[in-house]
Amino acid sequence: MKIRTFPNALTIVVAFILVAGALTYIIPKGQYQRVIDPGTKREVVVPGSYMPSDVQNLSPFDILVCIPRGIVNGAEVMVLIFLVGGCLFIVEKTGALKEGVVYFTSRVKGKEKFALVTMGFLFAVGGATEGLEEEIIPLIPVLLVFTRNLGYPPLVTVGISYGTAVMGASFSPINPFGAVIAQKIAEVPFLSNSPFRVSVFIIAFIVWMTIIIRYANKNRIEKSVEEVSTFATLSRAHTIILSLIMLAFALLIVGMLSLGWSFNEISAEFFVVGIIIGLLGRLGLNGTFLTYIEGLKQMTFAAIIGGLAYAIPLTLKEGLIIDSIIYGLFTPLQYVPPILSALGMMIAQAMLHVVIPSYSGQAVLTMPILAPLSDLIGLSRDVCVMAYQYGAVLMNMIVPTNGALMAIITIAGISYDEWFRFAWKRLAILFLLCSLVLISAIIIGA
Repeated sequence: MKIRTFPNALTIVVAFILVAGALTYIIPKGQYQRVIDPGTKREVVVPGSYMPSDVQNLSPFDILVCIPRGIVNGAEVMVLIFLVGGCLFIVEKTGALKEGVVYFTSRVKGKEKFALVTMGFLFAVGGATEGLEEEIIPLIPVLLVFTRNLGYPPLVTVGISYGTAVMGASFSPINPFGAVIAQKIAEVPFLSNSPFRVSVFIIAFIVWMTIIIRYANKNRIEKSVEEVSTFATLSRAHTIILSLIMLAFALLIVGMLSLGWSFNEISAEFFVVGIIIGLLGRLGLNGTFLTYIEGLKQMTFAAIIGGLAYAIPLTLKEGLIIDSIIYGLFTPLQYVPPILSALGMMIAQAMLHVVIPSYSGQAVLTMPILAPLSDLIGLSRDVCVMAYQYGAVLMNMIVPTNGALMAIITIAGISYDEWFRFAWKRLAILFLLCSLVLISAIIIGA
């Protein structure tokens, strides 16, 4: 009997590109007028300016050309995956990574839950403060070794890292790519209603960690006991190497928060750090670069997946149907009561995120429409921003159009259907929490 296997990540992403191309023949074309917003310096839509368009359909060849064009658009993310991944591969080859993970594992023996909570807290803060996602991709091999030594499977690795970062970004009142952009466009003061939102963030973190740790405890795997007993201490050379890589990640955070760094600056930093670590690890200059090449090979599939995902929104944009989708999703909300409208905004944002995997881009497209709509129906703009965040950002947990997610599960050796079965129930719990938060905010006037 023939065994059917679920399509791999590359098949899924290419299929979504082709589906996006097919939708350009089905969904009526149209556009909003756009202007430059003085606050965000981004191009935003003009409310009420939607007009149908009668431009020609994309040809089948035009749709295919969107594939390499999408890869070009995602070049910075691909370079990040290659160079940071290559750097960490060098760390692994020096032996410092294995020794460091096993050393730390031996120190938290019997305190595995505490280790998971600590790791989850760090990723939640990363998601809350700078929308951590793509930066997690090259960390996955390191985290897999760590969680395996704690006795947890790869699903827990991704859930406690990427999943927690997405949760943090969604509930954060200070995420610069989510809350801050949406607040600026909606003309909501920065940190508006922050006591309420911080309280919700804490509750969401507790809920998420509880359901992840519960799964982890029910699905333990055999620990690598032999490795733990062999490596009990850290050598001086490996201590220096691990300290250097931690300093590199600290500089990454400072760079993104204070120096205006983006992916290229991070890639350059880790390229240099990788060479230094290779020399410190006595690989030699030639050996360091040969090891780097091997690391690049290891990250190729994940990098291609991350780049290909950019072709999906590009196809929809070139086909002039993104604005039509927005118009169709949000226009009916003006005819329902505020509570239903808020929940409808969250659901519509979640649906829209399948075709617009950038939630900062989604804020730019939707908030100019939803902010005046909220005024029209008597809904707080704070609630409007929260509905956007919860709907758009949380969907990064499962949408296959998100290049970071697909790259991460590829490196972790998890198929998309396996991840979806793991994530959707837990995501449903978070969406239930979001619904209760929106309803409560409306009732108490938050």
